[in-house]
Amino acid sequence: MKAIWNNTVIAESDKTIQIEGNHYFPADTIKKEFFKSSDTHSTCPWKGQASYYSLEVNDETNKDAAWYYPEPKPAAREIKDHVAFWKGVKVER
Repeated sequence: MKAIWNNTVIAESDKTIQIEGNHYFPADTIKKEFFKSSDTHSTCPWKGQASYYSLEVNDETNKDAAWYYPEPKPAAREIKDHVAFWKGVKVER
């Protein structure tokens, strides 16, 4: 799978985990040079507290377009150290 934003591949992996229609990419498969930490957080009742990254590609920013669970609840432990996308990021084979 590839995650693409602004005509650039920002993550690529054959080992994503799909939950609720989202592909979670292993953290070591994202291209870290495009990811900037965000202060945004949200909470999922069964996954826990999510943290976010903004994407910066070709001088454009996509705020909070990626998220991850640093300490997921036990029911979601398989997505620890994984990153998912939204806000116009295309995920395709």
